[in-house]
Amino acid sequence: GWASYWHSTIMTQRALEPNEVVDYADHHAGTMGTSPGQLNPYKLGMELLRDIEERWNKGQFGRDWEECDDMRERANWDKQLGLGRQKVFEVRKLYNDVTFIDTFLTPEFCGKHQLFVYRYNPHRDVYEISNRDFDKIKRQLLFSLTNFGQPIVDITDANHANRGELYLAHRHEGVDLELGRSRDTLHNLRRIWGRPVHLETIVTGHRVLLSYGEEFSAQDIGRS
Repeated sequence: GWASYWHSTIMTQRALEPNEVVDYADHHAGTMGTSPGQLNPYKLGMELLRDIEERWNKGQFGRDWEECDDMRERANWDKQLGLGRQKVFEVRKLYNDVTFIDTFLTPEFCGKHQLFVYRYNPHRDVYEISNRDFDKIKRQLLFSLTNFGQPIVDITDANHANRGELYLAHRHEGVDLELGRSRDTLHNLRRIWGRPVHLETIVTGHRVLLSYGEEFSAQDIGRS
């Protein structure tokens, strides 16, 4: 996000003539755009840095800002501090990708940029908004950064039920597994292990045991 932010700022505020700015913005939008189910990290980084710059220019930080619950007052809040560029340099120096998101992502930013948790609906062949909760949105973004979006799975028991079956546990970080990929993975593990394999995970708030013996099965084993 850092390179995109500064490239965009220099190009639009320094290098281009006014009549060229629109052409540049139109060209750049292709690489910055997002779609349901996908997130362009360059767009996220650039837009969040711009949000930080605007907030610190207007003084939208600190105790008074955090304690203000008047939506109209918050919308018009502008202390004209002009600290935005200084804050962006500070952020660039002190934060990595994970701490950057963890510290500066806000519910207002998510709402403005339509950041939601999406889930694929195979029956309609579309991505649908499955959650608008800020904490879950933030947790999913942080998870995608800390483990490159790959699920973390631990071996719990290599002799499950005393039958030599493999029992795995998914560390659920707010993101459900894709059942199709889980089925294929368990199928391959079954062939390698030579005995049935099981994977405990969470699907839409329920603890589920995915298994592959003679065929794939999914068993609800209670609320998470």
